[in-house]
Amino acid sequence: MKQSFLAIFAVLAFGLILMASASAGDQGGLPASASDYKILAPISHGDLTIFPVVSTMVHDTSDFITLDEGIRSGEVVVTEVGNLHSSMYRRQPYQVRPVRGAEVNRLVLVNNSKHPLILLAGEVVTGGKQDRVVGKDRIVPAESDPVDLSVFCVEHGRWMETSTKFDTHASVMLQPSVRMKAMFDQDQQKVWDEVGRSRTAMAGAIAAAPNPSATPAPGQTYDSVHVASSAEVVELNSTSSYAKARENKAVHAQVESITEPMQKSYESVIKQLRNQNAIGVVVAVKGHIVWADMFASSALLGKYWPKLLESYATESLTMPGARTEIGIKEAGAFLENWQARHEVVDSEPGLYRQRELIGDKFRAFQLTSLLAKEAFDVHLSKMAD
Repeated sequence: MKQSFLAIFAVLAFGLILMASASAGDQGGLPASASDYKILAPISHGDLTIFPVVSTMVHDTSDFITLDEGIRSGEVVVTEVGNLHSSMYRRQPYQVRPVRGAEVNRLVLVNNSKHPLILLAGEVVTGGKQDRVVGKDRIVPAESDPVDLSVFCVEHGRWMETSTKFDTHASVMLQPSVRMKAMFDQDQQKVWDEVGRSRTAMAGAIAAAPNPSATPAPGQTYDSVHVASSAEVVELNSTSSYAKARENKAVHAQVESITEPMQKSYESVIKQLRNQNAIGVVVAVKGHIVWADMFASSALLGKYWPKLLESYATESLTMPGARTEIGIKEAGAFLENWQARHEVVDSEPGLYRQRELIGDKFRAFQLTSLLAKEAFDVHLSKMAD
């Protein structure tokens, strides 16, 4: 009788577990922290609008380093396949695998630091035989063996080495429209095509920049506006490098004219919310939601914020179409919808898990750290489809 009761109890318990699993699955892969998000009133300048996102739930991300930090300190090395040699890594012994040589869609990274490294899709590294962009979010362990990176070229045409190691001195993040091609489409030709379209649009934007002698728009002055010289226009039209296009003096001035006032407004809003944690933004261009980035902590957002804001501003310079009005309701609806109809999971046990979610009019990527006792989302990126 006792054995019969135990058997029945085991069946019931198993059934409850299945019900709980089904219930979790019904949420469509809802990120663990999504229910804690709160969207604030928008901050706008020109065609760019950002909705700050705060959260009551944050995680300790102090042990992570970013790609910019790692390369700046010299503890993270990125190089072409075939250029790796023993002086670039500390862990010994390591057998370098024989390779044919440099490859367009592959680089090698070594994390010599004592901290895990976060890589975000869209981060550009310059140098080598071609500038490249990181193709997916991932975490690289501390003091790692050399890691193969899946990358895409963002400098069509050049195949001549300018340096053995790559750099991020420009701290460039691809703008959303180009970043999406690398993250979701995973197609080199589509990345090249989108880089070309973006560069052409940048040239159009600087050509259409207001002349200081013209009458300024209400609330705007042209005293410090940089007027593109013919040399700068030629330079922009002659380069195939996304990073060099972004570094073009005239393009940089146009981007800065958007980011500076927005940064001041953003800092003012955050200072008024000392007890709340700013962990991300929803981004709209010309009244159309295009992107959202959320992080595990305010500190981590702060590390990426300057390059992210520049990427959003570049999108606002180059995105075609008419402007419409948008409010906090639309931003909230975009951030709340995580119902996925298709999901792909990529994981390195004990290190990280990345989920790709495809839903109704959105695509999202969720990077989860598995390093701590309790897994937590390090970065969420979501794009409007």
